[in-house]
Amino acid sequence: MKLLASTTSEKPSLWIFGYGSLVWKPDFKYKRSKVGYIEGYSRRFWHGDNFHRGDKDVACTWGVAYEVTDSQMEESLQYLNVREAVLGGYVTKMVEFTPREKYQGSLLALVYIATSDNPIYLGPATPTEIAAQITICRGNTGHNIEYLLRLAEFMRLYCPEVEDDHLFSIEAAALALVI
Repeated sequence: MKLLASTTSEKPSLWIFGYGSLVWKPDFKYKRSKVGYIEGYSRRFWHGDNFHRGDKDVACTWGVAYEVTDSQMEESLQYLNVREAVLGGYVTKMVEFTPREKYQGSLLALVYIATSDNPIYLGPATPTEIAAQITICRGNTGHNIEYLLRLAEFMRLYCPEVEDDHLFSIEAAALALVI
């Protein structure tokens, strides 16, 4: 997920970019949202966390950026720091978010990213191996298959022109195991 600084409003605001469960379940108040992407990162299911996965690569990761206003910033950042950094083991980086809508400028964003030096980093695996793990795992917020299916559904609904081979191959393998 990313946090973006905005200079277009009179009051200070912050953009928060989600590329995992935040695309359907942000769990914080926000003013507005935009679908878009960040470059230089690929979504990968290589993280042993039940909620989010991500890894740096030369590609794009699509998701949703949420604008939080000055009155929402502190609460949102406290919540996300626990959800992403403390419980999820993610680190933050400043990146550029590009909205999907044409002629809208990019925004500077702070993102929570999984890294390979995290103790819950699992590393690369085949789509079948990842799907097998996902179909049997459940966390405090629900079953991992829900995470996978909702993320694939988001991509098909909001980014139909984007082919996320990693995501969709894991989805196909997981569905083959449970159907």
